Amino acid sequence: MAITSRNLFRFRTLLLFSSLLVVVLVFLFRSEISDTLSLEILPLSRIKRYAQRYWHQQDCWDCKKEQGIDITVTYTDPAGHIKIYTVNSRELSSSWVWVNPANQNVVLSRQHSSNGSQDTIATRSPDAAHPSGGQNPEAIQIDPIKLKRQYLRQKRKEQRTAELIQVSKEAELKMRQAAIERSKQFVNTARERYSIWRREFSNPNSDSTLKLMKDQVIMAKVYASMARSKKEFNLYDSLMKCIKESQLAVEDANSDNELPRSSLGQAKAMGHALSIAKDALLNYDAVARKLRAMLQYMEENIIAVKKQNTFLVQHAAKTVPTPLHCLSLQLSTDYFLHNYSSKEEAYNEKLEDPSLYHYAIFSDNVLSTSVVVNSTILHAKEPEKHVFHIVTDKLHFAAMKMWFILHPPRPATIHVENIDDFKWLNSSYCSVLRQLESSRIKDYYFKASHASSLSVGNENLKYRNPKYLSMLNHLRFYMPEIYPKLEKILFLDDDIVVQKDLTPLWSVDLKGMVNGAVETCKESFHRFDTYINFSNPIISKNFDPRACGWAFGMNIFDLKEWKKRNITGIYHYWQDLNEDRKLWKLGTLPPGLITFYNLTYPLDRSWHVLGLGYDPAVNPSEIENAAVIHYNGNYKPWLDLAIAKYKTHWSKFVKFDNPYIQICYMNN
Repeated sequence: MAITSRNLFRFRTLLLFSSLLVVVLVFLFRSEISDTLSLEILPLSRIKRYAQRYWHQQDCWDCKKEQGIDITVTYTDPAGHIKIYTVNSRELSSSWVWVNPANQNVVLSRQHSSNGSQDTIATRSPDAAHPSGGQNPEAIQIDPIKLKRQYLRQKRKEQRTAELIQVSKEAELKMRQAAIERSKQFVNTARERYSIWRREFSNPNSDSTLKLMKDQVIMAKVYASMARSKKEFNLYDSLMKCIKESQLAVEDANSDNELPRSSLGQAKAMGHALSIAKDALLNYDAVARKLRAMLQYMEENIIAVKKQNTFLVQHAAKTVPTPLHCLSLQLSTDYFLHNYSSKEEAYNEKLEDPSLYHYAIFSDNVLSTSVVVNSTILHAKEPEKHVFHIVTDKLHFAAMKMWFILHPPRPATIHVENIDDFKWLNSSYCSVLRQLESSRIKDYYFKASHASSLSVGNENLKYRNPKYLSMLNHLRFYMPEIYPKLEKILFLDDDIVVQKDLTPLWSVDLKGMVNGAVETCKESFHRFDTYINFSNPIISKNFDPRACGWAFGMNIFDLKEWKKRNITGIYHYWQDLNEDRKLWKLGTLPPGLITFYNLTYPLDRSWHVLGLGYDPAVNPSEIENAAVIHYNGNYKPWLDLAIAKYKTHWSKFVKFDNPYIQICYMNN
């Protein structure tokens, strides 16, 4: 029979109608199955796998009977054909979860009579219970312990809510105020120290390539050494070439961003070379020996560099900078050139008036002394009542005099003296002066062959600073002899800056003590055993090793109590016992701690903040609130070693427009 266009149309229509009928029947069949049990249509292999899992049964009690029920599942195979699979409920594990589609989002509970506890099992939707796409299906089961925690947590929340509702308005205001006070006392620096937003935490793997290349260089050196010893010269040359290229790429880089673009390729080339070397030369014992030798060599180098660094820092700290030397020479020249030396200074009754505020500054540094005076006067409420007593040595006396003649700190009073004019200060009276003139001290400082000289690399280099040879450093123990008519005097070091009015210090009640100072001990640091040798029985019998140390640099001395307790005599006694330096090293703080033991009144810490000459982590708020900041340490503000962020506190009191400073600082 010929196929006409009409017959073809009828055939197509019949075929389409049959397809639609099949789709509708399949849909109805699937719907009927899903109304009975909520099971996803899955391939046969996946259904068999699910049948072997352990799922909790729930809500289908007919499924647990002996005869069970037949479960018919319709699914589509990969070819698109409709398949039917039947399984009996008895073949399933007793831990299968049966979910009623009408209540699939309801959490069901059941009581266990055995222990009286309540097990809550959360059900899933069909899609969640049988995930597709190869996911690992798991039933949700809440642990009873976790459930109990949630219950208790909810109870605490409800209890806390009830308590807050019953709180009165006054109590609520008190709670709010307490929270505000706690927020004010929050220390932000501690948070910043561990903050993940710090720069170094921005990318923890930012230097992974750099670290890899450095490790590769180390291993390449090991294998190169082994290759050379085994006369594998080709391998040795290859490794050395890679080492040079990697070192050239790394250089001073601190992160991957600072590496050249070719560094990754060099790392791969090095890795290939190391792989070849490992196959040819690997010997774990030999590699371990080489690494130990390299480690020991690096440790020795680090120790040598540390010693050299200590020596250079000490050398730089005790060397007079060229501008300071120039300033002193220029001032001294003009002092004698303009015949100021022949002019006698008129007597000023303020110098001995005990009702005024007197300061003592012992220094040979003209510039730093001027900063101390300028900063003190600037913050004084009544500058006309302040008197500065400056003592310097013969070498710098003319320069110091000339500076303050040209720049008198009016309306304050200033008096410059030469230590050589103190005739009572001689070796027969002063113990330390007698010791400083001894041959033993000269050998200690100046003979290179001495066992403790600098050339040997002794670790206590700081005790060989020439300032310990100057009597200006020890003059602080002779206050009543220098100023016999004064009752109180404030001692200031020349490396401090004054930021507030110091007048209230003369009103501080020292409670019968001689010395008012700020204590420096924190936990185990800066206590007596840090400065004094407690292995000596004389020290251990008389002092407490845990006693708190205090700071020289800003000290208020009661000179009446000083004379009463014969402080200078106590100082001489202990200085004589330490002639062989067995009790403490050279310096003024250890004998000061001993001399004023149990005679020091602790001032509030805000009066005196230390550490700006060695510690780059001093709290900025403490510096801002301090009455006096102290550049104790090697990094003095007038040196190039100075810590940059602290230098502005000092330099703002230097008159850079001064012609002497311009000549010396601009031309050097």
